[in-house]
Amino acid sequence: MPPPAGGAPSHGDPSHLLPPTLEPLITSWLNEDAPAFDVGGFVVGDTPAEARLLCKSRGILAGVPFFNETFRVLGCQVEWLVKEGELIEGEGKKHVATVRGPARKILLGERVGLNILARCSGIATQSAHLLTLLRTAGYPNTLAGTRKTTPGFRLPEKYGILVGGCDPHRHSLSTMTMLKDNHIWAHSRAHASTDAAITSAVAAARAAAGFSVKIEVECQSLAEAQTAAAAGADVVMLDNFGPGEVRGAARELKERWGERVLVEVSGGLTEENVGAYACEHVDVISSSSIHQGVRHVDFSLKVVQKGVGGDGAVDGKGESVEV
Repeated sequence: MPPPAGGAPSHGDPSHLLPPTLEPLITSWLNEDAPAFDVGGFVVGDTPAEARLLCKSRGILAGVPFFNETFRVLGCQVEWLVKEGELIEGEGKKHVATVRGPARKILLGERVGLNILARCSGIATQSAHLLTLLRTAGYPNTLAGTRKTTPGFRLPEKYGILVGGCDPHRHSLSTMTMLKDNHIWAHSRAHASTDAAITSAVAAARAAAGFSVKIEVECQSLAEAQTAAAAGADVVMLDNFGPGEVRGAARELKERWGERVLVEVSGGLTEENVGAYACEHVDVISSSSIHQGVRHVDFSLKVVQKGVGGDGAVDGKGESVEV
Protein backbone atom coordinates (compact mmCIF):
# COMPACT_ATOMS: atom_id res chain seq x y z
CA MET A 1 0.00 0.00 0.00
CA PRO A 2 1.45 3.43 -0.93
CA PRO A 3 1.89 6.08 1.76
CA PRO A 4 -1.29 8.08 2.48
CA ALA A 5 -1.71 11.46 0.83
CA GLY A 6 -1.39 14.47 3.10
CA GLY A 7 1.03 16.31 5.31
CA ALA A 8 4.01 18.29 4.06
CA PRO A 9 4.71 16.07 0.99
CA SER A 10 1.31 16.95 -0.47
CA HIS A 11 2.27 20.63 -0.49
CA GLY A 12 5.92 20.55 -1.54
CA ASP A 13 9.33 18.96 -1.19
CA PRO A 14 10.17 18.25 2.50
CA SER A 15 13.87 18.76 1.75
CA HIS A 16 13.13 22.47 1.26
CA LEU A 17 12.46 22.67 5.01
CA LEU A 18 16.02 21.76 5.93
CA PRO A 19 18.63 24.32 7.06
CA PRO A 20 20.96 25.90 4.46
CA THR A 21 23.72 23.42 5.25
CA LEU A 22 23.82 19.99 6.84
CA GLU A 23 27.62 19.86 6.75
CA PRO A 24 28.28 20.43 10.50
CA LEU A 25 25.87 17.63 11.41
CA ILE A 26 27.24 15.24 8.79
CA THR A 27 30.84 16.05 9.71
CA SER A 28 30.15 15.26 13.37
CA TRP A 29 28.81 11.82 12.39
CA LEU A 30 31.78 11.12 10.11
CA ASN A 31 34.22 12.21 12.82
CA GLU A 32 32.49 9.91 15.30
CA ASP A 33 33.01 6.97 12.94
CA ALA A 34 36.61 7.85 11.99
CA PRO A 35 38.19 9.81 14.88
CA ALA A 36 41.73 8.70 13.99
CA PHE A 37 43.36 6.46 11.35
CA ASP A 38 41.15 4.74 8.77
CA VAL A 39 43.27 1.70 7.97
CA GLY A 40 40.66 0.14 5.70
CA GLY A 41 40.59 3.34 3.67
CA PHE A 42 44.36 3.24 3.42
CA VAL A 43 44.16 -0.27 1.98
CA VAL A 44 41.77 0.66 -0.86
CA GLY A 45 43.13 4.15 -1.59
CA ASP A 46 41.65 6.74 -3.95
CA THR A 47 40.99 4.45 -6.92
CA PRO A 48 37.79 5.57 -8.71
CA ALA A 49 34.94 3.27 -7.71
CA GLU A 50 31.22 2.76 -8.04
CA ALA A 51 28.87 1.29 -5.44
CA ARG A 52 25.22 0.35 -5.63
CA LEU A 53 22.78 1.15 -2.87
CA LEU A 54 20.46 -1.82 -2.42
CA CYS A 55 17.18 -1.92 -0.52
CA LYS A 56 16.52 -5.36 0.94
CA SER A 57 13.21 -4.85 2.76
CA ARG A 58 9.90 -3.12 2.20
CA GLY A 59 9.69 0.54 3.15
CA ILE A 60 9.29 4.19 2.22
CA LEU A 61 12.54 5.85 1.16
CA ALA A 62 13.48 8.79 3.40
CA GLY A 63 16.67 10.59 4.41
CA VAL A 64 17.90 11.31 0.88
CA PRO A 65 19.24 14.86 1.62
CA PHE A 66 21.33 13.55 4.52
CA PHE A 67 22.68 10.65 2.46
CA ASN A 68 23.53 13.03 -0.39
CA GLU A 69 25.32 15.46 1.90
CA THR A 70 27.33 12.66 3.52
CA PHE A 71 28.85 11.74 0.17
CA ARG A 72 29.09 15.33 -1.10
CA VAL A 73 31.26 16.19 1.92
CA LEU A 74 33.48 13.24 0.95
CA GLY A 75 33.76 14.30 -2.69
CA CYS A 76 31.44 11.62 -4.11
CA GLN A 77 28.33 11.80 -6.29
CA VAL A 78 24.98 10.04 -5.83
CA GLU A 79 22.57 9.15 -8.62
CA TRP A 80 19.10 8.12 -7.46
CA LEU A 81 16.82 5.64 -9.23
CA VAL A 82 13.99 5.98 -6.69
CA LYS A 83 12.40 9.20 -5.43
CA GLU A 84 12.19 10.06 -1.77
CA GLY A 85 8.78 9.21 -0.37
CA GLU A 86 8.25 6.26 -2.74
CA LEU A 87 7.33 2.87 -1.35
CA ILE A 88 9.95 0.24 -2.19
CA GLU A 89 8.47 -3.25 -2.25
CA GLY A 90 8.62 -6.55 -4.08
CA GLU A 91 10.88 -9.56 -3.89
CA GLY A 92 14.67 -9.40 -3.88
CA LYS A 93 17.14 -6.58 -3.57
CA LYS A 94 16.30 -3.31 -5.31
CA HIS A 95 18.96 -1.07 -6.80
CA VAL A 96 17.86 2.39 -5.62
CA ALA A 97 20.98 4.55 -6.12
CA THR A 98 24.57 4.56 -7.33
CA VAL A 99 27.47 6.26 -5.52
CA ARG A 100 30.63 7.19 -7.42
CA GLY A 101 33.91 8.53 -6.13
CA PRO A 102 37.27 7.53 -4.59
CA ALA A 103 37.01 4.05 -3.09
CA ARG A 104 38.15 5.05 0.39
CA LYS A 105 35.67 7.95 0.48
CA ILE A 106 32.76 5.72 -0.52
CA LEU A 107 33.65 3.29 2.24
CA LEU A 108 34.21 6.10 4.73
CA GLY A 109 30.65 7.30 4.20
CA GLU A 110 29.09 3.86 3.85
CA ARG A 111 27.98 3.16 7.42
CA VAL A 112 26.95 6.73 8.21
CA GLY A 113 24.87 6.92 5.03
CA LEU A 114 23.26 3.53 5.58
CA ASN A 115 22.41 4.31 9.20
CA ILE A 116 20.69 7.52 8.11
CA LEU A 117 18.59 5.84 5.43
CA ALA A 118 17.71 2.81 7.56
CA ARG A 119 16.37 4.90 10.43
CA CYS A 120 14.74 7.70 8.41
CA SER A 121 13.04 5.23 6.11
CA GLY A 122 11.87 3.10 9.03
CA ILE A 123 10.33 6.17 10.66
CA ALA A 124 8.65 7.30 7.43
CA THR A 125 7.28 3.80 6.90
CA GLN A 126 5.85 3.46 10.41
CA SER A 127 4.48 7.02 10.33
CA ALA A 128 2.62 6.31 7.10
CA HIS A 129 1.38 2.99 8.46
CA LEU A 130 -0.11 4.47 11.64
CA LEU A 131 -1.60 7.36 9.68
CA THR A 132 -3.27 4.88 7.32
CA LEU A 133 -4.78 3.05 10.30
CA LEU A 134 -6.23 6.31 11.62
CA ARG A 135 -7.59 7.36 8.24
CA THR A 136 -9.22 3.94 7.91
CA ALA A 137 -10.81 4.47 11.33
CA GLY A 138 -12.25 7.77 10.07
CA TYR A 139 -9.88 10.15 11.84
CA PRO A 140 -9.34 13.27 9.66
CA ASN A 141 -6.97 15.30 11.79
CA THR A 142 -3.28 15.32 12.74
CA LEU A 143 -0.99 12.44 13.73
CA ALA A 144 2.20 13.77 15.31
CA GLY A 145 5.44 12.45 16.73
CA THR A 146 6.99 13.51 20.03
CA ARG A 147 10.25 14.91 21.43
CA LYS A 148 11.43 11.38 22.35
CA THR A 149 14.17 11.40 19.73
CA THR A 150 17.77 10.17 19.61
CA PRO A 151 20.26 12.80 20.84
CA GLY A 152 22.16 14.20 17.86
CA PHE A 153 19.71 12.64 15.40
CA ARG A 154 16.54 14.67 15.99
CA LEU A 155 16.60 16.47 12.65
CA PRO A 156 16.65 13.36 10.45
CA GLU A 157 14.11 11.62 12.70
CA LYS A 158 11.70 14.56 12.50
CA TYR A 159 12.36 14.64 8.75
CA GLY A 160 11.38 10.97 8.46
CA ILE A 161 8.08 11.74 10.21
CA LEU A 162 7.40 14.49 7.66
CA VAL A 163 8.18 12.24 4.69
CA GLY A 164 5.72 9.72 6.15
CA GLY A 165 2.97 12.36 6.00
CA CYS A 166 2.78 13.14 9.73
CA ASP A 167 3.44 16.15 11.93
CA PRO A 168 6.87 16.28 13.63
CA HIS A 169 5.47 18.06 16.73
CA ARG A 170 7.70 20.61 18.47
CA HIS A 171 11.34 20.51 17.46
CA SER A 172 12.75 21.71 20.78
CA LEU A 173 11.90 23.29 24.11
CA SER A 174 12.03 26.66 22.36
CA THR A 175 9.52 26.07 19.55
CA MET A 176 6.50 25.49 21.80
CA THR A 177 6.12 25.66 25.57
CA MET A 178 4.75 22.45 27.03
CA LEU A 179 3.98 22.53 30.73
CA LYS A 180 4.15 18.86 31.68
CA ASP A 181 3.04 17.26 34.94
CA ASN A 182 6.50 17.79 36.45
CA HIS A 183 6.32 21.52 35.71
CA ILE A 184 2.95 21.79 37.39
CA TRP A 185 3.97 19.69 40.38
CA ALA A 186 7.18 21.67 40.86
CA HIS A 187 5.27 24.93 40.51
CA SER A 188 2.47 23.82 42.86
CA ARG A 189 4.72 24.03 45.92
CA ALA A 190 4.02 27.76 45.98
CA HIS A 191 0.25 27.38 45.48
CA ALA A 192 -2.69 26.08 47.45
CA SER A 193 -4.08 23.82 44.73
CA THR A 194 -3.29 22.22 41.38
CA ASP A 195 -5.77 24.56 39.67
CA ALA A 196 -3.97 27.59 41.11
CA ALA A 197 -0.62 26.14 40.03
CA ILE A 198 -1.85 25.56 36.44
CA THR A 199 -3.28 29.08 36.21
CA SER A 200 -0.10 30.65 37.57
CA ALA A 201 2.18 28.49 35.40
CA VAL A 202 0.31 29.40 32.20
CA ALA A 203 0.47 33.11 33.11
CA ALA A 204 4.21 32.90 33.78
CA ALA A 205 4.83 31.02 30.55
CA ARG A 206 2.83 33.54 28.53
CA ALA A 207 4.71 36.45 30.07
CA ALA A 208 8.06 34.89 29.10
CA ALA A 209 7.17 33.33 25.74
CA GLY A 210 5.19 36.24 24.36
CA PHE A 211 2.38 36.09 21.81
CA SER A 212 4.24 34.11 19.13
CA VAL A 213 4.80 30.85 21.04
CA LYS A 214 1.99 28.40 21.75
CA ILE A 215 1.54 27.10 25.28
CA GLU A 216 0.39 23.53 25.92
CA VAL A 217 -0.51 21.98 29.26
CA GLU A 218 -0.34 18.25 29.95
CA CYS A 219 -3.48 17.33 31.89
CA GLN A 220 -4.34 14.31 34.02
CA SER A 221 -8.09 14.98 34.13
CA LEU A 222 -10.86 16.87 32.36
CA ALA A 223 -10.96 19.32 35.29
CA GLU A 224 -7.27 20.15 34.78
CA ALA A 225 -7.85 20.58 31.03
CA GLN A 226 -10.72 23.01 31.69
CA THR A 227 -8.54 24.97 34.11
CA ALA A 228 -5.68 25.13 31.60
CA ALA A 229 -7.99 26.32 28.82
CA ALA A 230 -9.51 28.96 31.10
CA ALA A 231 -6.00 30.13 32.00
CA GLY A 232 -5.22 30.76 28.32
CA ALA A 233 -3.47 27.60 27.15
CA ASP A 234 -3.52 27.15 23.39
CA VAL A 235 -3.36 23.35 23.56
CA VAL A 236 -4.47 20.91 26.24
CA MET A 237 -3.05 17.39 26.22
CA LEU A 238 -5.20 14.57 27.56
CA ASP A 239 -2.42 12.34 28.84
CA ASN A 240 -2.94 8.59 29.29
CA PHE A 241 -6.73 8.81 29.02
CA GLY A 242 -8.67 5.72 27.93
CA PRO A 243 -10.60 5.82 24.61
CA GLY A 244 -13.97 6.42 26.32
CA GLU A 245 -12.51 9.14 28.55
CA VAL A 246 -10.99 10.84 25.52
CA ARG A 247 -14.27 10.98 23.63
CA GLY A 248 -16.18 12.49 26.52
CA ALA A 249 -13.48 14.95 27.59
CA ALA A 250 -12.69 16.13 24.06
CA ARG A 251 -16.37 16.70 23.31
CA GLU A 252 -16.86 18.77 26.47
CA LEU A 253 -13.75 20.85 25.78
CA LYS A 254 -14.81 21.60 22.22
CA GLU A 255 -18.37 22.46 23.30
CA ARG A 256 -17.01 25.02 25.76
CA TRP A 257 -13.95 26.39 23.98
CA GLY A 258 -14.50 25.64 20.29
CA GLU A 259 -11.50 26.15 18.05
CA ARG A 260 -9.71 28.47 20.48
CA VAL A 261 -8.21 25.45 22.22
CA LEU A 262 -6.65 22.49 20.46
CA VAL A 263 -7.14 19.08 22.05
CA GLU A 264 -4.20 16.66 21.89
CA VAL A 265 -4.27 13.03 22.99
CA SER A 266 -1.08 11.19 23.92
CA GLY A 267 0.27 8.38 26.05
CA GLY A 268 0.53 4.68 25.29
CA LEU A 269 -0.81 4.88 21.75
CA THR A 270 0.26 2.09 19.38
CA GLU A 271 -0.92 0.58 16.11
CA GLU A 272 -2.92 -1.95 18.14
CA ASN A 273 -5.07 0.63 19.95
CA VAL A 274 -4.82 3.96 18.14
CA GLY A 275 -7.98 3.44 16.10
CA ALA A 276 -10.06 3.47 19.28
CA TYR A 277 -8.94 7.06 19.91
CA ALA A 278 -10.16 8.33 16.52
CA CYS A 279 -12.57 11.10 17.43
CA GLU A 280 -13.62 14.23 15.55
CA HIS A 281 -13.15 16.39 18.65
CA VAL A 282 -9.47 15.43 18.96
CA ASP A 283 -7.24 17.77 16.94
CA VAL A 284 -3.93 15.97 17.42
CA ILE A 285 -2.98 12.39 18.26
CA SER A 286 0.70 12.16 19.20
CA SER A 287 2.67 8.96 19.57
CA SER A 288 6.34 8.11 19.94
CA SER A 289 5.58 4.72 18.35
CA ILE A 290 6.04 6.24 14.88
CA HIS A 291 9.71 7.05 15.54
CA GLN A 292 10.94 5.33 18.70
CA GLY A 293 11.88 1.67 18.44
CA VAL A 294 10.65 1.33 14.86
CA ARG A 295 11.83 -1.43 12.53
CA HIS A 296 14.54 -0.10 10.23
CA VAL A 297 14.47 -0.51 6.47
CA ASP A 298 17.39 -2.70 5.41
CA PHE A 299 19.89 -1.13 2.99
CA SER A 300 23.37 -2.14 1.91
CA LEU A 301 26.03 -0.47 -0.23
CA LYS A 302 28.05 -2.77 -2.48
CA VAL A 303 31.11 -1.81 -4.52
CA VAL A 304 30.83 -3.00 -8.13
CA GLN A 305 33.65 -5.42 -8.83
CA LYS A 306 35.72 -4.94 -11.95
CA GLY A 307 34.99 -7.45 -14.66
CA VAL A 308 31.50 -8.33 -13.44
CA GLY A 309 29.18 -8.35 -16.41
CA GLY A 310 25.49 -8.94 -16.96
CA ASP A 311 22.53 -6.98 -15.66
CA GLY A 312 23.28 -7.28 -11.98
CA ALA A 313 25.97 -6.30 -9.55
CA VAL A 314 27.58 -8.87 -7.31
CA ASP A 315 26.51 -8.12 -3.76
CA GLY A 316 29.37 -9.90 -2.02
CA LYS A 317 27.68 -13.29 -1.70
CA GLY A 318 27.53 -14.35 -5.32
CA GLU A 319 23.95 -13.11 -5.74
CA SER A 320 22.79 -10.84 -8.53
CA VAL A 321 20.77 -7.75 -7.79
CA GLU A 322 17.66 -6.58 -9.60
CA VAL A 323 18.37 -3.30 -11.39
